[in-house]
Amino acid sequence: MRRPKKYESGEATQYISRRAALRKLQLSLNDFRRLCILKGVYPREPKHRRRAQKGSSEIKVLYHTKDIRFLLHESIVWTLRDYKIFAKKSNRDRAIKDFRNLKRRLALFPEIKLDHIVKERYPTFIDALKDLDDCLTLLFLFSTFPSLHLIPREQSNLCRRLTIEFLHYVIASKSLRKVFISIKGYYFQAEIKGQKVTWIVPHYYPFKPQSRQEVDFKVMSIFVEFYTIMLGFTNFRLFHGLNLAYPPQFPSSVLQDSEESLKDEASFVSDRIAALNFDLLRTDKVQEDEEELDIDMELLEQDGDSKRIIKMKQEAQEVARLRTLFKGLKFFINREVPREPLVILIRSFGGKVSWDSSIFAGSAYDESDETITHQIVDRPSLATQYISRDYVQPQWVFDCVNQRTLLPTNKYFLGETLPPHLSPFVDSKRDTYIPPEEKALLDPSLIETHAQSDDDSEDEAEKEEEEAVDQELLDAQLQLAYQQETAEYKKYGGPDGVNEDEEDPEDDDEENDDEEEEEVDEKTKRVREEKQKMSVQSGKVHKVNKRQVHKAEVDEHRLQARMVKPRHRNLFRKLIREKQTKEKEEWLLRKKRRNIEADNKEARKAAKREARKEAAAAAAKASKLVK
Repeated sequence: MRRPKKYESGEATQYISRRAALRKLQLSLNDFRRLCILKGVYPREPKHRRRAQKGSSEIKVLYHTKDIRFLLHESIVWTLRDYKIFAKKSNRDRAIKDFRNLKRRLALFPEIKLDHIVKERYPTFIDALKDLDDCLTLLFLFSTFPSLHLIPREQSNLCRRLTIEFLHYVIASKSLRKVFISIKGYYFQAEIKGQKVTWIVPHYYPFKPQSRQEVDFKVMSIFVEFYTIMLGFTNFRLFHGLNLAYPPQFPSSVLQDSEESLKDEASFVSDRIAALNFDLLRTDKVQEDEEELDIDMELLEQDGDSKRIIKMKQEAQEVARLRTLFKGLKFFINREVPREPLVILIRSFGGKVSWDSSIFAGSAYDESDETITHQIVDRPSLATQYISRDYVQPQWVFDCVNQRTLLPTNKYFLGETLPPHLSPFVDSKRDTYIPPEEKALLDPSLIETHAQSDDDSEDEAEKEEEEAVDQELLDAQLQLAYQQETAEYKKYGGPDGVNEDEEDPEDDDEENDDEEEEEVDEKTKRVREEKQKMSVQSGKVHKVNKRQVHKAEVDEHRLQARMVKPRHRNLFRKLIREKQTKEKEEWLLRKKRRNIEADNKEARKAAKREARKEAAAAAAKASKLVK
């Protein structure tokens, strides 16, 4: 039997360095990186790096050996090698100025086909939906890019078309569930085939070129190359599931890239938004009502009344109401408001939307339409207003979607200070700090008290002044009454006019009774003492000593630390450190909230004082004029 040599088995044979993989595949570094991105092969971190690197201590990029063997049988490897051959021959033709042969070679340019890779990485349609988050986020980002050196215009146009198709599916299926505004952009979450898909739509800003040292557009474009094929397959399947014609057909005036639209970035974005305001063609010509939800409800009713079934029923009813949240409402968006997220939201929940046709294309009706119910404005005031509609700020639409109901518009009027915009993506049962507004939403009983807290804080100043005056008057009256009562008591001897110094003939009888009581047997005394012990007495307030409680917690923590095994102490310390960090963050957030509330309270008091002074000055001025 041959004795095995060192590093011929075990972890040393499971990993291979990137340099060895390049030699084995006979590819350049850029082609190898591209192949790994397309096939989903990534570097690995070994458990024992020194063993995996065969005794070497330097840091290397390692891959699984079985992944590199898997890449050996990929047909794209031959296409990447054909690229090198094509580049050499075309450069030779340019050098000798053989343009006829060069034209023939350009017509036979080797193309990479990624269809089989998409089917290989996502065997089922649900697998593709689970991995759709990063795909959508990256494609929405690239759909806003202009033509760059490493990002051709054709690629950004393809991203724009695919993302618009996906948004049209979300609007037609009414599958949007959550939305949130952040610094990065607009977070959206849709429920498709039971899978939650979350993506980010970036804010619209004029494009600022980035240097290649900060952002590697080449690597990002390789991901986009794969994701465009994947999203194309997904859109095809989704559209046919709703009996919609694919590819969708838009009016001739929309999404037609001309030289003017490509030069003007505002018109380029305007066309993308205008395409979302059109209904798509259907293949069955009969719009589906909410039959699927009815069928699901019937199935749930047959299963019984367990807690899980009741929760599913409630969720299904909430989703049914959410799908028609804006049904029957007509919105008009002012020109200063970002239109794209609002168009997606309003149309996804059954509403109609339009904007100024003289500035942007794709509007459905004018501002003068009397049937408009809500106008979305993001400015302090408007010159002309209609009585028949509500003027609200954009946050009202987002908050209505997250709370799944039409909220009152009085807190979102023009010039009003908006309520906090809470994220629907956080866990409501988390252990960290929860703001009072979120607590009020989770517990309906707290909504009224939380709403009244502002009114109470505003009236505190008045109440304190009135209570101080009333207390002084009450103290003076009580002092006067006490002095009168003591004077009468001293003068007349008691409340009935009898002096205490006079002897009462009944005192002797009372002394005799006292002597008889002293002669009671010891047994009766014991019975009385036992009855007193069994009697119910009023409780006393127990004050908790915080120092002692904290000391007890510290002692308990020290005992727990001693009980931990030595091999688990680092893990125990890490858990304790994380717990302390969370407690510190929660304490800082609470302190920040207290400071903000104190500042707001002082500001309200100061404003109220100023208003009183102004009112008093106006009254004094009016009285002088009357005199």
